[in-house]
Amino acid sequence: MRERGLTRFGAAASGGRLAVRSSAALLSIALILCIAASVGFAQRRRGGGWRGGGGGGGEGWTPEFETCKTAREVPSHSTGTPNWTNEPGFDKDVFSFVRIRRDRASSGSWSAGNWHTDFPDSDLNLSFRLQQVTSLRTNPDGRVLRFTEPELFDYPWIYMVEVGSLELRDEEVPFLRKYLLNGGVLMADDFWGQVHWNQFESQIKRALPEPEYTFTELPMDHPIFHCVFDLKVPKNKLQTPNIGQGMRSEYDGVTWEYHDGEECKEMHVRAMLDKKGRIMVIATHNCDNGDGWEREGESDYFFHEFSEKRAYPLGFNIVFYIMTH
Repeated sequence: MRERGLTRFGAAASGGRLAVRSSAALLSIALILCIAASVGFAQRRRGGGWRGGGGGGGEGWTPEFETCKTAREVPSHSTGTPNWTNEPGFDKDVFSFVRIRRDRASSGSWSAGNWHTDFPDSDLNLSFRLQQVTSLRTNPDGRVLRFTEPELFDYPWIYMVEVGSLELRDEEVPFLRKYLLNGGVLMADDFWGQVHWNQFESQIKRALPEPEYTFTELPMDHPIFHCVFDLKVPKNKLQTPNIGQGMRSEYDGVTWEYHDGEECKEMHVRAMLDKKGRIMVIATHNCDNGDGWEREGESDYFFHEFSEKRAYPLGFNIVFYIMTH
């Protein structure tokens, strides 16, 4: 499939697996996404300047993090977020970016961040780009949920970030297990090195224990890498670092990060499958797609090298594959 060029945004359904409204609607999504090879992004930039920081992705804490139900309730931490609406009557037939609010482990890596890293910009930018580039209708507000909230089962795809600090509450474990075994998919992003991986894997195994369930590396010939954008590159060419390192990479070529004494050079895309081979959990390890979505408006180089070539195409492919398998 011929890939489209992407141009910068100026600062940047609930349907599908658990709540599929009809097979026709799902096929429409597949068709819409498969023609994703010819529309570009509107090129604008609103202000800018990297406001980077430490393990939190540059975002400071705000009171809204504790109470928000949508991404729209939280101020932008980058260069502004897009606004869009859907036609009346289609409010329910949309794809929703659902971010999981969760606890931070009291021990483990000092460098692992919080659940709200890159929030709300990454959520709204990816949702907007999906609607803009593919014509797939997306929720203009996004959602924020805990695993124990009943609405969780209305959404086929959920997202967690900085999972090197993940700690599940005892009461959350059966909800996560039920969600995954009943057709839901969890995407985990922005965690680096073996210490982060060990913490994440240990928590997922509480819901889906070995030996029945294990993670496997997805090879680059897996359909998930070719279903919308045909990503015919080595996996490390899909690696996105934080924007600070991404901007420096123009001069030093380094696209990986250093955590807990480890040079996290090799990108991994690992999945946990059910007995029929369906993806339940997909983890982009040693990669920060969230910064690629959030920080697209802050640097021309970062946008063209990482947002345009890596983070958005991989994100689109993952969403499309999950929504159609």
